[in-house]
Amino acid sequence: MTDTGNDQRAIRVLVVDDQFLVRSGLVALLRAAPGMEVVGEAADGEEAVGLAAKTRPDVILMDIRMPGATGIEATERILAAATDPPPRILVLTTFDLDEYVYGALRAGASGFLLKDAGPERLLAAVTAVHGGDALFAPVVTRRLVEAFTRVTDGASTGAEPPPGLAALTTREVEVLKLVARGLTNSEAADRLFISEATVKTHLNRTMTKLGLASRAQVVVVAYETGLVTPGT
Repeated sequence: MTDTGNDQRAIRVLVVDDQFLVRSGLVALLRAAPGMEVVGEAADGEEAVGLAAKTRPDVILMDIRMPGATGIEATERILAAATDPPPRILVLTTFDLDEYVYGALRAGASGFLLKDAGPERLLAAVTAVHGGDALFAPVVTRRLVEAFTRVTDGASTGAEPPPGLAALTTREVEVLKLVARGLTNSEAADRLFISEATVKTHLNRTMTKLGLASRAQVVVVAYETGLVTPGT
């Protein structure tokens, strides 16, 4: 299936999980959902890297803790080798405050989802990261980033800022800070008295200047460089 019936191409999904029952359940759910197409399934990170290059999925559901190549390593390698547009990677985890998930977000994953999330939430998350408009559960992601920037003893003071940080305009920095605090495009637009489309334009320019692949990376960079601090 490659067409949803509305002249829109189905979202092509690659499923990666080392547990057969979990992987099979995800595949069955996606295949039964309108507008979704499973292009492959992998049992480990190494297999995921090869299948991602071969099938060029839109979204990858990536288990984070796997023997051999972890979800972090697989995410880094897939995004480094990806052609434009790169796949959106949605990390699957058993608990939200997970250092592995933090590493995956730093590597360019677009978001994460708990494995016990219901079918509707999972499908909504796949659709959300595919659209690229909003990070799924931004407040939870911010909580994760805050926790691990605290654990790393002031990463904001020791992290090397991205080379493009100085090139950001005042408005782009304002948008970056609001997104990092968990605001949606719409909420940021209301705060700055500009349109939602303008917020999206500023955010896209910011990501291009900083070489970032996802909104989650925007959050990580904002905290690690001190533009936003835990608790603000």
